[in-house]
Amino acid sequence: MDVMGDKATLFETGRFVQPSGRDGVGEAPDDAAEEVRQRLAAEAGDVEAMSVLGALLLRRGDLDGAEPHLRAATAAGDRAAANNLGVLLHQRGYADDAAGWWRIAAVAGSAAAAHALGRHHRERGDEPAAEYWLRQSAEQGHALGAYALADLLEHRQDAGAEQWMRIAAERGHREAAYRLARALDRRLVPEGDVGDDHGAGAEAEQWYRQAAARGHRRAALHLGAILERRGALKEAGRWYLTSAKDGEARAACALGFLLRDAGDTESAAVWWLRAAQDGDGNAANALGALHAERGEPQTAERWYRAAMDAGDDNGAYNLGLLCAEQGRTAQAEQWYRRAAYAGHREAANALAILLLQGGDTAGAEPWFSKAAEAGSVDAAFNLGILFAGRGEEAVALRWYERAAAAGHTEAALQVGIARLRDGDEAGAERHLRCAAGGGSAEAAYRLATVLDARRPPVPAHSLGEPVHEEKSECEEWYERAASQGHRRAQVRVGMLAAARGDVVEAARWYREAAEAGSRNGAFNLGLLLAREGSEPEAAVWWARAADAGHGRAALRLALVYARRGELAEGQRWADRAVALGPAEVSERAARLRDALREELSA
Repeated sequence: MDVMGDKATLFETGRFVQPSGRDGVGEAPDDAAEEVRQRLAAEAGDVEAMSVLGALLLRRGDLDGAEPHLRAATAAGDRAAANNLGVLLHQRGYADDAAGWWRIAAVAGSAAAAHALGRHHRERGDEPAAEYWLRQSAEQGHALGAYALADLLEHRQDAGAEQWMRIAAERGHREAAYRLARALDRRLVPEGDVGDDHGAGAEAEQWYRQAAARGHRRAALHLGAILERRGALKEAGRWYLTSAKDGEARAACALGFLLRDAGDTESAAVWWLRAAQDGDGNAANALGALHAERGEPQTAERWYRAAMDAGDDNGAYNLGLLCAEQGRTAQAEQWYRRAAYAGHREAANALAILLLQGGDTAGAEPWFSKAAEAGSVDAAFNLGILFAGRGEEAVALRWYERAAAAGHTEAALQVGIARLRDGDEAGAERHLRCAAGGGSAEAAYRLATVLDARRPPVPAHSLGEPVHEEKSECEEWYERAASQGHRRAQVRVGMLAAARGDVVEAARWYREAAEAGSRNGAFNLGLLLAREGSEPEAAVWWARAADAGHGRAALRLALVYARRGELAEGQRWADRAVALGPAEVSERAARLRDALREELSA
């Protein structure tokens, strides 16, 4: 029981002016002249001077010098001296004798003595007696007594704990303010890491701020996290810095991330190094990642191992990633397994992928399942792929739905496709919108086709005719997919532009699709160029489309060469069109081929 740490216990009489300090406890003046004056008064029989002189000597650590003065003042009925005599005896190791003097002082009305006596009984395991004396102290307005009572009641899970914790906090007890803030915070957020993306209530923030202002480093850490989530990065950085300078490794780590995000990697590394040396695994991982980015794998590996030694499972996972990037598959599997067995869900997913790549499907499935059950969205999606590959579509869909519900873009696409296949257009549209909004070009294209099918027929326009119609929603989705490089969407956007009479826009999209390998894009670009009088260039694009298997392009080429009089070349492309189809094209190409053959044999 570190009673001497509480200056209020020594100077609870209020005879000294106590400037505000930690937990509202001040420092007594240590002036030689004052001591001489008190000593002279004590030798003259002044009881108050004896008590004050004993307290001064006790604070200095001069137990032998303090004891006679405190005993003399106590014998004269000074309750502060009785309390401080208890402190002295407790420091000498005479806990029971100390408790006797604290009892005398507490009965005489000393709140500090009641607090000390309550703590003594709690250490002895006598909780009823502890509660009685701590309550006496707290009800007299003693902040330490209120805090100790709250701590005791909280240990018992008594509902009255928060009331006394609040009273202690209101009286300036910083630890009480911090613990009250944590209790309020936990009502909104389950216990988790400091950096979790949750908001604390306004009252919790107020108590964090009060405790942090009084020098509580963990309160400063939590306050910094709240402010960072709010976007108040400068103020968050100031509190992280305050906490880090007081030795809070997590604050140093958080400050490092804040500096990194601001572009100051060098300063970030300094704080990460400080935190890592104090045993913060997250900072060690950050240092490992930094060195890996710089192309220093050996240093990165050393920091990942340090993170692992600090108990951070991410260290083993990151070691696995590092080994996998270097092609050290066996070692990567070893580290993934270590992290996965420790419950690291992404390591379990990575291990399953590694096993799957090695052909061990049976070994991969349980790790995918373990990761997915632990909340890995990627693992749930991968299970969907695994079951779909086996033809178990119903099971695959369940996993896709689970991943999609957690925001996985590609899973939402797969669910949307399944809904379309089952005729559930409304459900398909909902999932396709989610996937398209998440950046999936394929989802944007499929959503556009769903919306396109509902549109009324659009009046035809002559090519080159200026049009000023608003773009429909389906066209906007086509354009989004097209801008992401989706070739079918590019062709469709070109067709819509051509239908509006915007030849330049149509040609741009057809060309982009054709250059990316779209045979339909190449064919349509050829049609557009031919209508504009550029048949030789059109033939180049039709040849590209025909070489890619487009039957109509081959037929067009056959006609072009026939008109030019190059009958043999025309016959060759007609043969190609017959082979490529479809049926209508094959029939027309066959008639053209036969005609060209007759012409050649004539």
